[in-house]
Amino acid sequence: MTRKKKILFVFGTRPEAIKMLPIVKEIEKHKDAFDPKVIVTGQHREMLDQVLKIFNVVPDYDLKIMEENQTLSQIVIKSLKGLEDIIKSEKPNMIIVQGDTTSAFAAGLAAFYHKISLAHVEAGLRTKNKYNPYPEEMNRKLITTLSDLHFAPTMMATQSLIDEGVNKNNIYLTGNTVIDALGFVVKKQFDLKKAGLNLDKKKTILVTAHRRESFGEPMREICRAVKAIAEKFSKKVKMIVPVHKNPKVRETVNKMLKGIEEVSLIEPLEYLPFVHLMKASHFILTDSGGIQEEAPSLGKPVLVLRENTERPEAIIANTVKLVGTKAENIVKEAEKLLTEQQEYDKMARAVNPYGDGQAAKRIVDALLFYYGFSASKPEEFNVEKSLAQKIK
Repeated sequence: MTRKKKILFVFGTRPEAIKMLPIVKEIEKHKDAFDPKVIVTGQHREMLDQVLKIFNVVPDYDLKIMEENQTLSQIVIKSLKGLEDIIKSEKPNMIIVQGDTTSAFAAGLAAFYHKISLAHVEAGLRTKNKYNPYPEEMNRKLITTLSDLHFAPTMMATQSLIDEGVNKNNIYLTGNTVIDALGFVVKKQFDLKKAGLNLDKKKTILVTAHRRESFGEPMREICRAVKAIAEKFSKKVKMIVPVHKNPKVRETVNKMLKGIEEVSLIEPLEYLPFVHLMKASHFILTDSGGIQEEAPSLGKPVLVLRENTERPEAIIANTVKLVGTKAENIVKEAEKLLTEQQEYDKMARAVNPYGDGQAAKRIVDALLFYYGFSASKPEEFNVEKSLAQKIK
């Protein structure tokens, strides 16, 4: 009988937690095969804790690395130092990381230094521009180089890995676990009035912007667009803007949008109310990667406030549209969604290419197969077969 395998899940931000915790919950069903341990770096402190609470997961270790205005180098150094003692104590068989954060890269590096197998969830996303998004594009490419198992969310991500020379036998096409998490959370009842959101009969446009490459003039352009949309459609729309805690974001957004009647600047929401706000929105303006994956399952069109995206499947499927950060173009595309019903329906009714809610099970099944607990390789995610029905 194959010995039980110790698996370390390492993550540090809210998006990582959202995509990792469905796997943690799934692997807990196989106590005879796995001994999972959850390590959080604390790269995002408050927002991370919110998600852990929703999924009822208590970390086994907390590195508590968060400091105000810390650099990328400091995140890597503190994460490596904290992980070293845990790895020596736990002697894991595998470390699992998710996505493209600096916490994920640091954990991948720690796995390499200690000659421990590494598995990468959401592997293969690429923009082919190493500074956009920064530092995520290089983080995920470096994690790929370090990884032994690659859990790719889509066929295009799978092909990117193959094109880079990754052995096909080490790639598993699973779908994206964010859809698993979304399905879990959207079933939880929540009244948005509890979050101070009294949505009237106007159409709600949700706006989020926080990426490093959006700082400065791109953020100002986004704010100009929000102001223009609010003024042009003042009788028709309400703009809701959760303002990211980064001081560079706050300074620009507050300076340019505070006091505009149809623009509500609010504090960042916990994941549960945020999902329900997405569900209540007419459409979404965002530079977020995760929202590009989540919103289509709720039937919400997304205008992506970026110059490129590592999620081309959504563009091909017509669930999102890449509009850049120029105010004129953002306003033009938002106006189409507000005035042309056919254009809106085309996006709102498109099939989500990212998942069917079974990604976590496929990943755990792949681990069972990899370690010899199962004789059969898991069936791959197939968007045409699954049809990724919109979550009600």
